[in-house]
Amino acid sequence: MEGIKEGVAEKESSGCIDLCLGEAAVDLTGDIHQLPCCIKYNGPCSVSHYFKPNHTGIEVDGLKVEEAFFRGRKLQGTTIHLPEGYSGFVLGKRSSDTAKPTGISKGNMIGWETNAKFQEITFWNHDNLPSQDDAYVRSFHWLAVSRALHKPATAEDLRAAYLPLKQELCTSEK
Repeated sequence: MEGIKEGVAEKESSGCIDLCLGEAAVDLTGDIHQLPCCIKYNGPCSVSHYFKPNHTGIEVDGLKVEEAFFRGRKLQGTTIHLPEGYSGFVLGKRSSDTAKPTGISKGNMIGWETNAKFQEITFWNHDNLPSQDDAYVRSFHWLAVSRALHKPATAEDLRAAYLPLKQELCTSEK
């Protein structure tokens, strides 16, 4: 990735993100939930007191189904592990007094820092069981497609692709 210096990803006008886990960074694996609603509140709340997911014992498409209720509505979800080599991050704005010099002019500096990291996420549906056909699950397939598209081709890969093509061309000319 262009512009990565000492754990900092830089963008021209959007600032920087410090991907180094600080001392305050927490591992939230098992505590990240993607709810099918918008919550217009940004502050402290004892979520674990009200939101209590339970395992149902049901398995659909190889996904273990959990059940929870949010404001009286039944939610059904499953936990997905992030693919190998990927991590999720919770970012927060860096206070101006803790900003590290990164070679970016102060005018462009929007300081973001890593507050927490996670390796799995639980996504929830309102009216149906989670499955491999859910858009959220399918979105993770793009990571494998992206890796395949951007993987450098070796000489062996090119030979392996060329030989069958060459044979097909030779047989079609006859």
